[in-house]
Amino acid sequence: MALAKPTKTGIGMTSLRTRERMLARLREQGIKDEVVLHAMGEIPRHIFVDDALSIRAYEDVSLPIGYNQTISQPYIVARMTEILRNGKQLGKVLEIGTGCGYQTAILSRVAKEVLSLERIRPLVMKARGHLRTLKCNNVKLDHADGSLGLSEFAPFDGIIVTAAAGHVPQELLAQLAVGGRMVIPIGTNTQNLHLIERLGNEYKQSKLESVKFVPLLGGVSA
Repeated sequence: MALAKPTKTGIGMTSLRTRERMLARLREQGIKDEVVLHAMGEIPRHIFVDDALSIRAYEDVSLPIGYNQTISQPYIVARMTEILRNGKQLGKVLEIGTGCGYQTAILSRVAKEVLSLERIRPLVMKARGHLRTLKCNNVKLDHADGSLGLSEFAPFDGIIVTAAAGHVPQELLAQLAVGGRMVIPIGTNTQNLHLIERLGNEYKQSKLESVKFVPLLGGVSA
């Protein structure tokens, strides 16, 4: 798809051709949702990583963002978003683990409202700056323990967890709307992506592909 040329200072430093190659690769990897692909092409991944790593921003690799955290590879971001969307317009979405804000920015383009929780305060501050630059005005970030969710704003049409849990937190299950979807990596040494769908008072859990995420930790860090 053709991409509009970015006009914001600092956003256009990486060529549109590079981003278009990323989109072509995502299609080859099986990403079919054009809404997700458009968001992936629109959001400049290089502004979310350190300048020294910006040359690798559109490679299909995870990259360090400090504090023992990483920005997920483009395929995983697109895949989790595609699963969450399931071809439908998303309403209110909860993200657990803001990190640098890249997944958050993608969600802002495919959902009406995004609430995102991050336990590491400096990452919250960095992500706010990135999202402000991109005018992601439908996003609210909080420095909080993501494993507890955000019950005061529940229920959520979608919940996406960007760190690996040993099990599905019951607090998050309770905050999922009927008909809603949760995408979460589960496991320790071996991790797999899981889809959880709420069907009335019951939950359907499906095991998907293998992944590698940092662990989901409780509490908050200054």
